Amino acid sequence: MELIPYVREILSEIKSGGTSAIKNYSEKFDNYSGSIKVDLNSVRPEEEIPTEDQELLEKVIKRVRDYHEKQKTGDELFFQEGSTYGRVFRPISRVGLYVPGGQPLPSSVIMTAVPARIAGVEEMVMTSPPEAGEIDPYVLYTAKILGVDEVYRLGGVQAIGAMAYGIGTSPVDKIFGPGNKYVNEAKRQVYGEVGIDGLAGPSEVCIIADGSAKEEYVLTDLKSQLEHGEDSRAWLLTTSKKLGSYCKNSRAKIEIKENLKECVNRANELAPEHLEIVTETPLNLLDGVRNAGAVYLGEFTPSAAADYFLGPNHVLPTGGAARFDSVLTVKDFMKPISFAHTGEEEFMSNKTLGERLAEIEGMTDHKKSLEVRDNETSD
Repeated sequence: MELIPYVREILSEIKSGGTSAIKNYSEKFDNYSGSIKVDLNSVRPEEEIPTEDQELLEKVIKRVRDYHEKQKTGDELFFQEGSTYGRVFRPISRVGLYVPGGQPLPSSVIMTAVPARIAGVEEMVMTSPPEAGEIDPYVLYTAKILGVDEVYRLGGVQAIGAMAYGIGTSPVDKIFGPGNKYVNEAKRQVYGEVGIDGLAGPSEVCIIADGSAKEEYVLTDLKSQLEHGEDSRAWLLTTSKKLGSYCKNSRAKIEIKENLKECVNRANELAPEHLEIVTETPLNLLDGVRNAGAVYLGEFTPSAAADYFLGPNHVLPTGGAARFDSVLTVKDFMKPISFAHTGEEEFMSNKTLGERLAEIEGMTDHKKSLEVRDNETSD
């Protein structure tokens, strides 16, 4: 079975077959044949969650919200010669949030729904594959308290197709959230009809450490990201042979370097999702980092803490994409729209620039559009 044509066929059947096709695939892949849409007015996930866990989730949400609130920016304006230029930011109207199944992942809901709400997104649609016919109560509770508008018992390719094509719901404008290779490929194929946040690959961690690093800290940090799956990747770049030997059974690739500069250079080549710097003076190395999804400095900033409660988003580029992509932010849920309000004086003094460029490019009507606005006409 080849991935690309396999996913293409499923999406095509969903697009043409609508709800019927989605239900068929839901029964086939999720072993579920009941109602796809969750009635948010009747479900009571809080009854299945201990009070202390509800309070814990609310504390985490507050930390993530406080961090992301600082990312809000106003419109960008500048003025020259009586003219106004800039960009205005508008929230995406309707977004889809994909939350993988298999295990409870309320943190995935938090990291997408919180910045969406801060950005001003009007409608949030969430899909997640059902386990024994239901969505995990922690995921559902988190979605409810964050104001997710619609929730569907859908996973895999069929969930992406439903959100993109508006099967059982209205189409979304952009899809967010990680998934397996089938979800990733589905997102790639629907891109253009809808936007996507990116293509998430296996989890990655790279740790730069010297002889001052606590060995147990480094080892457990490597294992924490490898825990995501057999295809997860980890690297230890260190100047300490002793530390390298201690971590040799971690499944991580260990590279012993002559100095920390070599470690940083190698990390830039890898462009990892998570980069931990656990050295005597970690801040001194930050300036040299060019490619990383996120950088965590010092022995009390493990990737696992960032995954859950520190506040920065844990949706990060993988597979070397940190060379050109970056962490999910509030602005990913917004669209910048450029604008210009040109004054007569500036236009008149510069319109010959456009007229000549129009001549060079052979765009006659472009030139006329500029020529017609002469001094006599503007009077």
